Amino acid sequence: MNPSETSRFVRLQVDLVLEVPEPEALTGAALDHIQADEYMPEEERGHAESAVRQDESEALAYLIDPTDLVAEIPGVELVQASWSSEPVEYDPESMEWDMDEEDGDLEEKTDSA
Repeated sequence: MNPSETSRFVRLQVDLVLEVPEPEALTGAALDHIQADEYMPEEERGHAESAVRQDESEALAYLIDPTDLVAEIPGVELVQASWSSEPVEYDPESMEWDMDEEDGDLEEKTDSA
């Protein structure tokens, strides 16, 4: 495929598993972030604070902005972004969490195309 036949769009998928050994610090940082957001309507602020106090994954979602990952990359313009976070049961010994295997699957798909 020559450059004129390829798409100018690229989907970047990132999957992170984070450990939260200090949930109080995470929650506090998220609450500070919500309070500092001058554009957030008051009714939404109350809902956000409640969600953050109840669920560390909500706190994380208020602090992480994946658009920051690409903001400074030259020649790239962010077209669309979405993200979510959720609590998960994590077992590093489980095949379900074998990140290397996923990379191998992707390479096989790419090589055979």
